[in-house]
Amino acid sequence: MLNGKSILITGGTGSFGKKLTQTVLENYTPRQLIIFSRDELKQFEMAQQWSIQKYPCLRYLLGDVRDRDRLLRAFHGVDYVVHAAALKQVPAAENNPGEFIKTNIIGAMNIIDAALFNKVKKVVALSTDKASNPINLYGATKLCSDKLFTAANVYSGSADGTIFSVVRYGNVLGSRGSVIPFFKERTSKGVLPITDSRMTRFWITLGQSVHFVLHAMQLAKGGEIFVPRIPSMKITDLATAIGPDCKQEIIGIRPGEKLHESMISQDDAHNTIAFKDCYVIQADGEKRLQLMEGAGEPCPDGFEYTSKNNDQWMGVDELCELIEQIADDYTIEKSRWSMYDIPV
Repeated sequence: MLNGKSILITGGTGSFGKKLTQTVLENYTPRQLIIFSRDELKQFEMAQQWSIQKYPCLRYLLGDVRDRDRLLRAFHGVDYVVHAAALKQVPAAENNPGEFIKTNIIGAMNIIDAALFNKVKKVVALSTDKASNPINLYGATKLCSDKLFTAANVYSGSADGTIFSVVRYGNVLGSRGSVIPFFKERTSKGVLPITDSRMTRFWITLGQSVHFVLHAMQLAKGGEIFVPRIPSMKITDLATAIGPDCKQEIIGIRPGEKLHESMISQDDAHNTIAFKDCYVIQADGEKRLQLMEGAGEPCPDGFEYTSKNNDQWMGVDELCELIEQIADDYTIEKSRWSMYDIPV
């Protein structure tokens, strides 16, 4: 799908963008791979690893998704866009709501405008579990972004117009901002701070998230929210896996934080199709039927997908193994996301 095509990654110097860049360069021969971000230092550092001299298809573009004119220029000739740029820290959003609205909502509108103007083939926007039944401002901005992207298909205008879809997944193990580096650093002090002993979370590795996004891009027909079936874990089990000899100190939940994360709410159940390895939330009944030609089944009314009611769990031993995998730069379970029981 990506061979001979032009791909642009917004937020391309982040954890996801770098892993996607690595995956594309190792498995495809794109005509152009554009890294779009606003941080010149991160672009400089990334170019030391993946240089234009070694990979002539690469281009590094400075820009901000808040700048519509810059996006209109950057998207010229682009076939596929993966929109990973966002402000993400929950406490920062509570204290700086306007900045999050400008990047996560206005930025999404700018992405849509630039993609439609330049006749981009497909756009996949990254979302978060916090967009489902949001209780914090970050989640609210991402829910708004999700609605913008799924509704944008109305403006494509024809069968060969731009296709917009969303991928929603949980916390990314080993990414920048993950709790793992924080816990590892605190092990030297012998105490690991735990917000609440009951807390559960969804988890996915960077490699898994990249391969799932690429597969969702292949499947997308427009308006879908793709949700991978991924395991849950208790935050106390993660702390035990990282610091088995450390004391766990309960410090209380931060503003805007949930005990358990949700990726599909009960209100979305009637539009959700369950497949072996993922769920697909559809906004369009006709397109939903197209996907259901495979092994998918409609979710029953009242269904919800949360980290508390998940049927997949990672215990301490599994978490120890996964943390060791993450420490080794690219031991990623590519096979898990390489094939689905969904007709392409």
